[in-house]
Amino acid sequence: MIYEIVILAMIAAFLGMRLYSVLGRRAEHEEEIVPTNRFDAPDETKPQPSAPQGQGDPLVGERPMPGFPPAIERGLREISAADRSFDLIGFIEGAKGAYEVVLESFWEGDKAELRSLCDDDVYESFVSVIDEREAAGITLNNKLIRIEDVTVHSAELHGSMARITLRFVSDIASVTRDKDGNVIAGSLDDAVESRDVWTFSRDTRSHDPQWLLDETDAG
Repeated sequence: MIYEIVILAMIAAFLGMRLYSVLGRRAEHEEEIVPTNRFDAPDETKPQPSAPQGQGDPLVGERPMPGFPPAIERGLREISAADRSFDLIGFIEGAKGAYEVVLESFWEGDKAELRSLCDDDVYESFVSVIDEREAAGITLNNKLIRIEDVTVHSAELHGSMARITLRFVSDIASVTRDKDGNVIAGSLDDAVESRDVWTFSRDTRSHDPQWLLDETDAG
């Protein structure tokens, strides 16, 4: 019995490292990030996750965007010029919804939902970890407690392809169970801070308003 527990713990540690490479870094005590946009509590009216695209007034022309470094402001203005319907606040709200759904889909092993929200490379990375987890008989019982901060990390337009990178700071409670349902790591009573840097992209020439997750990194 002890031998089996040790083996399961080793498998859980391995999958934890794979998860790190896909979703980013978690830490309980790290230096505070000063956010461009702060969210003190989860949005009670959950946005549609499949489209981090707003419907408000576009950030175009000479409208000021205080708090952004010049490179980010330039990128946002280029995106706004290429896509007149683009609205930064709406985009961030939609991206928060996408962040929640992608995490939940990954934890639950919902490949179909991930397929609709991620580009090919990110989707394949998620599926690889899910397959390894399932092969080991391990399940995740995780919960996103709250998204605390969202910061615009970068924004750029290459040709017609818009890419916006956001840094998410969130609290996540996680539990790892073996094939028999026994807890081998974590606790739902102990949330851990997670910092993830996710990049969303969209072809501004497309009639499809949906943005796709095309890169994940540590925060």
